[in-house]
Amino acid sequence: MKVLSIIGTYRKGKTIDTLVSKAIERATARDTDVTVDKIYLIDKHIEYCKNCMTCRNDDTEEDVADCVISDDLNDVFPLIQEADRLIFATPINCGTVTAVMKTFLERTCWTLAKPGNDPIPGCPEPRSTKKRKAIILLSTGIVPPDLREACDDATPLITSNCEYCFNAEVVGTLCAGAVESEGVATFFEEAIRLGKKLVL
Repeated sequence: MKVLSIIGTYRKGKTIDTLVSKAIERATARDTDVTVDKIYLIDKHIEYCKNCMTCRNDDTEEDVADCVISDDLNDVFPLIQEADRLIFATPINCGTVTAVMKTFLERTCWTLAKPGNDPIPGCPEPRSTKKRKAIILLSTGIVPPDLREACDDATPLITSNCEYCFNAEVVGTLCAGAVESEGVATFFEEAIRLGKKLVL
């Protein structure tokens, strides 16, 4: 089983990194056949989508559509194709994913999706028939977990991309809220639980 972690933090070794490590630690605890790749989006040169629609209009039989942009995303697509499980991890900035994660999601939308019919004609559906599972790990510095619903546009954004582009079912989410006052260790147990659930 191959697990791919897509990390949208700007600060390595901090909250998001720690939560990802806890989830991976549990996911790999009992099965030596589980392998993990980590992608730090901040380390990749991923250009903004040009909205040219070349990918959307490409051959719908292909798992990955052609893109007019040649950058580091070309090295990421094979890892996505090989992955059985996905971890999306990002701080919540301005109520949503970080800019590097948003850029990644925009670029992977039509390259991994093709025009479908649900809920209306033209909406994306996954190109790949490979079924995957995913978890979402988020963090906020000051917003407490009980205010997550009002301040978290990241979860629905990533969840919809999982469904329509990555062909992945989100089996759990964690928002580590108010970590500046609560501390990241407060959320270790839940990160570990999601790591276990990911590989079931």
